[in-house]
Amino acid sequence: MTTLHTAAPSFRLPKRHDPELLIFVRHGQTDWNAEGRMQGHIDIPLNETGKEQAAANGNRLGKFLEEEGLDPSDLDFVASPLGRTRTTMELLRAGMDLDTDVFRLEDRLLELTFGQWEGFRLEDLADEEQDLILQRRADKWRFVPPGGESYEMLTERVGAWLETVSRPTVVVSHGGVYRVLRGMLEGLESTHVPKLAVPQDKVFVWRGSNFTEI
Repeated sequence: MTTLHTAAPSFRLPKRHDPELLIFVRHGQTDWNAEGRMQGHIDIPLNETGKEQAAANGNRLGKFLEEEGLDPSDLDFVASPLGRTRTTMELLRAGMDLDTDVFRLEDRLLELTFGQWEGFRLEDLADEEQDLILQRRADKWRFVPPGGESYEMLTERVGAWLETVSRPTVVVSHGGVYRVLRGMLEGLESTHVPKLAVPQDKVFVWRGSNFTEI
């Protein structure tokens, strides 16, 4: 028997640290992205589209920094340690004519983990996990997949990292990380955060307490 689940109440995320300049790039596309599979911590490589997106984002960011009179050597470059984010950072820096290996890795920027659901599409789980899928639909912010993390849990580790940002920074990370990061910076409603779109062919710039896309 399926249990009915009512929508969870929403609240505004408390704003955390407001950095002077924070530039965010999501990793390029993987085959699992294209197939709608939950990746989490499974290390799926970029596909050709993803490599092209990463290189184009590097060109886009390089032009932006030049137009703004910003020196890339003054920026801290930080990436999630997964292969798809490291490759994206390398291609991003190559697109800016920078050394490809000059960046730091940060474990707290790892993607939300989906635990036992990683590798599956939601439609693959529809029969066996129907009740859990309904729980997720009712409260995606707090929902914890079997062996995984919720967006609420992700906010704690990403927020702890955010408070350490003390200089202009370029981050290459994941869709879930961007969602909670933006939620904290803008003080968004918790129900809205998991629904934020995070295209892989854009560069997101936080400056002057506002996000813009380039």
